[in-house]
Amino acid sequence: MLSMSTNNLSYNDQGGSDSAVEVGQETTPTSSNAGAGFGLFSTNFKKNDDLKEMLESNKDSLKLDAMKRIIALIAKGKNASELFPAVVKNVASKNIELKKLVYVYLVRYAEEQQDLALLSISTFQRALKDPNQLIRASALRVLSSIRVPIIVPIMMLAIKEAASDMSPYVRKTSAHAIQKLYSLDPDQKEHLIEVIDKLLKDKSTLVAGSVVMAFEEVCPDRIDLIHKNYRKLCNLLVDVEEWGQVVIITMLTRYARTQFTSPWKEDGLFDENSETAFYESDEKKTKNGDEKKSYVMDPDHRLLLRNTKPLLQSRNTAVVVSVAQLYWHLAPKHEVGVITKSLVRLLRSHREVQYVVLQNIATMSIQRKGMFEPYMKSFYVRSTDATHIKSLKLEILTSLANEANISTILREFQTYVKSQDKQFAAGTIQAIGRCATNISEVTDTCLQGLVLLLSNRDETVVAESVVVIKKLLQTQPTQHSDIIKHMAKLFDNIAVPMARASILWLMGEYCERVPQIAPDVLRKMAKSFTSEEDIVKLQTVNLAAKLYLTNSKQTKLLTQYILNLGKYDQNYDIRDRTRFIRQLIVPNEKSGALGKYARRILLAPKPAPVLESTYKDRDRYQLGTLSHTINTKASGYLELSDWPAVAPDQSVRNVEVIEPVKEWAPSPGKTGKSKLSKSSDDKFYSDSGEEKGSGSSSSDDSSSSSEESSSEAESDEEKSSEESDKSSSQSEKSSSESDSEQKKTTKKPPQKKTVKPTAKDSDSDENGNVATETSSSSAEETSSGSDADSHSGTEHKKKTKSKAKLKMEVKSTKEVSLLDLDDFTPTPVTRPKTSVLSPSLLGDLEGLSLSNNSSTIQVSCPAFVPEKSHDLLHRMTGKGLSAQYQFPRQPCLYQPTMVSVQISLTNTTDHPLEQIHVGDRGPTGLDMHCFNTIECLLPEASVTVSLGVDFNDSTQAANFQLCTKEDQFSVSIQPAVGELFLPATMTEQDFRKEQGKLLGMNESSATITMAAENTTRQPISRQVATVANLGVVPSGQDNIHRFAGKTASSGAVVLVTVELRESSAALITINTEKSVMGPMLLRDLKSALARA
Repeated sequence: MLSMSTNNLSYNDQGGSDSAVEVGQETTPTSSNAGAGFGLFSTNFKKNDDLKEMLESNKDSLKLDAMKRIIALIAKGKNASELFPAVVKNVASKNIELKKLVYVYLVRYAEEQQDLALLSISTFQRALKDPNQLIRASALRVLSSIRVPIIVPIMMLAIKEAASDMSPYVRKTSAHAIQKLYSLDPDQKEHLIEVIDKLLKDKSTLVAGSVVMAFEEVCPDRIDLIHKNYRKLCNLLVDVEEWGQVVIITMLTRYARTQFTSPWKEDGLFDENSETAFYESDEKKTKNGDEKKSYVMDPDHRLLLRNTKPLLQSRNTAVVVSVAQLYWHLAPKHEVGVITKSLVRLLRSHREVQYVVLQNIATMSIQRKGMFEPYMKSFYVRSTDATHIKSLKLEILTSLANEANISTILREFQTYVKSQDKQFAAGTIQAIGRCATNISEVTDTCLQGLVLLLSNRDETVVAESVVVIKKLLQTQPTQHSDIIKHMAKLFDNIAVPMARASILWLMGEYCERVPQIAPDVLRKMAKSFTSEEDIVKLQTVNLAAKLYLTNSKQTKLLTQYILNLGKYDQNYDIRDRTRFIRQLIVPNEKSGALGKYARRILLAPKPAPVLESTYKDRDRYQLGTLSHTINTKASGYLELSDWPAVAPDQSVRNVEVIEPVKEWAPSPGKTGKSKLSKSSDDKFYSDSGEEKGSGSSSSDDSSSSSEESSSEAESDEEKSSEESDKSSSQSEKSSSESDSEQKKTTKKPPQKKTVKPTAKDSDSDENGNVATETSSSSAEETSSGSDADSHSGTEHKKKTKSKAKLKMEVKSTKEVSLLDLDDFTPTPVTRPKTSVLSPSLLGDLEGLSLSNNSSTIQVSCPAFVPEKSHDLLHRMTGKGLSAQYQFPRQPCLYQPTMVSVQISLTNTTDHPLEQIHVGDRGPTGLDMHCFNTIECLLPEASVTVSLGVDFNDSTQAANFQLCTKEDQFSVSIQPAVGELFLPATMTEQDFRKEQGKLLGMNESSATITMAAENTTRQPISRQVATVANLGVVPSGQDNIHRFAGKTASSGAVVLVTVELRESSAALITINTEKSVMGPMLLRDLKSALARA
């Protein structure tokens, strides 16, 4: 026992790194012997004596070693507060390294040990005058950490002195101390605002972010403090550290919403660079006296947008999201698209980042679907995604759904329904329901698919399907009594209470449409009433009441039995409902006047539910904020104000003595050199931002300045840590000299430039080539600048020259941006197109295969070509030029995925029309092969030309301008759904095989009564061929007629079956993966076969 205790004590006295036992575990030893005896099993309460001895020794090396071990303990989360007295004694040490570690410790524990910290307050005050900037900053940090009201005046004085310090690092620390002092004593607000105003004028990038944070905490409503500093903050923004950028961007977003007019005005024209609109807007008025001004963007508004755009390439996710929300809330609608690619890029990050980014995208996609539609594949769910990520992606896909892409999205949803994640599968079924209500063309298809899901083995899927079907049936109940009957048959197999309640509600609401089934369902429910859940019991009582009113003969006794059961139920809601229903439907002496209105109350028509996105109302919160994420107003949230009707005076942002904002374009030759020599002694940044160049020069300046600022800050820190005896004034002097050398080197413009961007280009064309080049070059420079710790002047000059060469090479070659990633190439609506054509027309027609699905499906010649033509341009509208178009149903020679269109042009005037050609086209992404320009069309002459249009398997009209030498006429070609196909031939066996692949949501069918003339093979084939360009498939049965084709654009198979039945009835079935085209073709065929 004695040897054990001796070994234990000697182990604790060694003072090595292994003896740093966990601090803070308290024990209560009874005696020294007991402590020694159980030394192996209990913690020695004198475990920190070695550290205390080291701190009290005369050797700085031992003290330094002890402080390093103590800081290591703190970093591990251990409690080292009991060492405070021993540590605080060393606060006056002359060793710089030791003093820095002591200050780190004091910042951590000053608030807990306030009394002991107050004893050293005179030492902290002396340290505020220390020559070393890090010591001055650390002393202020410790002083502001002692949260005792009695020292508020001392803290206030220290903050004011630090705000005027020579070192930007100390000024940054004073900005941090402002927030601490304000939380300790809010009465000091006015004095602190004076300090904030002074620090806002600071030109150092190190201070900007911290002082804006202090502004946001102390006085966010004092917009007047920002006016004079607005342009400077915009110009400094690129060079501020990342978290400072986030704070400044958020503040400038609020500022801009109060100082500039809305760029979203729909009635006004967007004319940013029109001088006449700027000067003559007061003179231009309409006859009615209404003034219609064209929108002119404030130059300061444009400055903010232009300077934040390069930050979309930032490595920091928070910066990218901040810039995205700024563009969303401030930019004109046609410029917001620049944020799309940056946000999609962030989806590669961790799931926490994905969650926030997807929430913002979900809110954006509701208002502007077109922004994210090209990147739809980026939102496809992966098996490794967490449930909350899957749900958000599902939300976005549902919001992006439209007629053109709904078939693709529904195919994705069919896969998601089979997921093992039950919550996700249920969410997918709700998404299918939303798609069905939003896009009427696929409502029937979705309903049929959901009905098939009712036979699924998984209870969750079945229950969710029932609930969604119930909501869909409310939109059109008259057409779907068969579905209600089918659900009634499945009622016994469904156990989920919500699903059972939904079926009972449907039975009661539409009991008159299923008069034989509803009473039987009520009979089954009467048997199991006592064992059902409360929600099911309530719907059973409702069903009994409705059947009593509509079919009292069969259900009178059943209703009385159920009401008696409910009268004695344990749940008071059910008892109350039962009493109410009894008094309402069963007349007696006590029943009041309400009984007369029982039918109107219970059987009143209900409005169909609206299936909306849960993110519809989240845009009331600013994007990227905590309030937007949790969908509740969080404490400290500052709402965005509405745009002012009239812009406040913009002269408040002008700074005296300094010239107003001018775009500076460097020109080669003497003028450039003289301008450089003149401005070489000026400050690096100017408040008004006159040194920001246009186009690429602005980004180049900003990127080079980021290198200088980062190297300056790092060199300051290294000097102070290594050369502790030198004064701060000498270091400031040397740093300013090195700065001036760097300015001379960096600001020198390249002598030869391939592209000369003008001010107009840089202002108005935010999406042009110049912007791409500058953003890529600035990103490269900032990344290289941030990696280096310190550079000499010679190295910096070499680097600048190499950068200038690099920029010239980038401009001469293809523009490359960090955002142009292969994974995020906009997804076209159609499948990849084959542009290889055979040498001859015969080879084209023989080998034309639009899909690789099956080699047995061959494109054939059209069975029938309708001669009907459509008006494209009337002669009155076209000032004598008349145009008609028709579909010749021939494969397009220009590209296999295009639909061929013939246009007949006629000149009905008495003079020739010159230069007839196709002008602008729409919608965006429309692929069209235009005819060659017709140089001259003589009077009364006609000419037929051919167009190729890729409609992307959509009936959306192709809009374009038909132009002559003098005029332009807007025209549109509206294709019928049947003209988007190419006829195909196949065997009956292949037809059935392909049809088996296209069931469920890919199948549309309807029963019609055929016209008497259309009951034989030849009339049926002719009517079908008139409606759609389909080929006839041989059939071995007289009563079944089959037709096949492919969509021209994507090569999707289209199969049509007409099955004749008794008494002129026929069943038309269409199978295709194009969920929108199927119902549209079915509608056209029904009307064609039903008429004579």
